[in-house]
Amino acid sequence: MHSDQPVNAVFVTKVLRIGVEVKDWGRRDEVVPSSTVRNAVRRLMASEGDEMRKRAQELGAAVRNSVMEGGSSGKEMDAFITHITR
Repeated sequence: MHSDQPVNAVFVTKVLRIGVEVKDWGRRDEVVPSSTVRNAVRRLMASEGDEMRKRAQELGAAVRNSVMEGGSSGKEMDAFITHITR
C-alpha cells in the first residue's frame, strides 16, 4: 500500500463521510477478509449508502461550481498569479 492511502481513507470516511472504511491500517500487511468486504457493501446498500451518495453528489456540485468560469477556484488562482507576478 502507498503511504497516502491511510490518510486518504480517513479523509473520505471521517471528514467527507462519503465512504466506508474497509482496511484496518494497523494491519496493513494482512488481506481484508471477505466478511469485512461483505459488511461494507451491505452498509453501502442500506440507508447509510444513500446518505453517502447524497453527500457525494452535493460535493460534486460544489466542485463543479468552483471550477466554472467565475467560480471560486478560478478567482483564487487569478489572485495567486497576480500576487506572485508583482
